Amino acid sequence: MEQDWSVQRVPAADGAEIVLHSVGSGPGIVVVHGGGVTIDIYRRLALRLADRFTVHLYNRRGRADAAARAEPYDGEQDVADLGSVLTATGVRNVIGHSGGGFVALRAAARDLPIDRLALYDAAIQVNGLFPLGWVPTARKAAQAGDIARALAITGGGLNTHSPASRLPLAVRTTLCRLFLRTPVGRTMGELLPTTLDESALIQRHDGQPEQWAGVTAEVLLACGGAGPSYYQPINEALAGVLPHARTLVVPRASHDALNRAPEHLVDALAGFFTAPATAPPTRS
Repeated sequence: MEQDWSVQRVPAADGAEIVLHSVGSGPGIVVVHGGGVTIDIYRRLALRLADRFTVHLYNRRGRADAAARAEPYDGEQDVADLGSVLTATGVRNVIGHSGGGFVALRAAARDLPIDRLALYDAAIQVNGLFPLGWVPTARKAAQAGDIARALAITGGGLNTHSPASRLPLAVRTTLCRLFLRTPVGRTMGELLPTTLDESALIQRHDGQPEQWAGVTAEVLLACGGAGPSYYQPINEALAGVLPHARTLVVPRASHDALNRAPEHLVDALAGFFTAPATAPPTRS
């Protein structure tokens, strides 16, 4: 059955507008997308949840139909905008992917009204486990105008599990030049400076997992079994301090599984958001 999307404009705290794209019926879920992309790649996920939930997508600042991003980037608008969306919709369920997981966890740590938070391959720097040493080199290439080289460095730094990451940089750069000719590649290339800024911010939040111990929401810390290996120890470290958290390794899933929305991942998310609460969230 084909689903109809609705679009509404939500006022942000600074007076800008957040364009909310919604589909489905039932309890609400807000999706916070990852870096280097727009909401378009999450529409499949939304549609596959739409028979059970009302799913809300919105572009973060500086992307597609979103307002411009404040500079220098400190992530505060991202957290505030998520708060505005939660207030406008009354939704208390959030999915955060990659860099969007960092935004969502920061929001939960500030006691925004999030009761259940599902994080998939969340880009959280804990005890230096998340590989971000490549950021200065990638930024230097981007500032020199060589977006293909910067993208190759970024991909190699993040996709440590991939055989392609071990190819010579020149070969990876050539492949990225071809990738930049595709619609997804063009978007990732245009947004690469934003991605690098976000990666640098994540690095600045490196520390012990205890810094997140104040999150009272129920949290699902999920990662792909076929993705980068560093997400699993990060999730285990976080689960050790978050009071209402559990981990999940999704079989046969890579970093882009949330966009591909395979049935076993969609069902796991639906089960998390509909299961009886283990403990009522507490708020100060």
